[in-house]
Amino acid sequence: MGAQIICRRVYDESSPRDGRRVLVDRVWPRGMRKEEAHLDEWLRDVAPSTALRRWYGHEPDRFAEFRRRYLAELRDAGHREAAGHLRELAGHDRLTLLTATKDVDHSQAAVLAEWLSKKQ
Repeated sequence: MGAQIICRRVYDESSPRDGRRVLVDRVWPRGMRKEEAHLDEWLRDVAPSTALRRWYGHEPDRFAEFRRRYLAELRDAGHREAAGHLRELAGHDRLTLLTATKDVDHSQAAVLAEWLSKKQ
């Protein structure tokens, strides 16, 4: 059985129950110092492309199309290695995917958590 995968905001206080903490944003969270993030890893290459991120703009009405496009991106060469590494992490222990996005349920972290759960 694989790990439990959860999504949280990187700005939320870390918890021992988080397990491995991985930031899945392409850009560093605004106003946060690296030592405050309590990260195990920052996987920028698993994040959506800049073009996709800008198109989406965190508009909930665009989430279904964002999800479809992002899942397609995860299969391309630019994302494949980072996605494989994240899949490997998810197979071992509790994994917390971190994002700076305010609406975590409509973020790449939520898409990744669903994708990883199906890959287990």
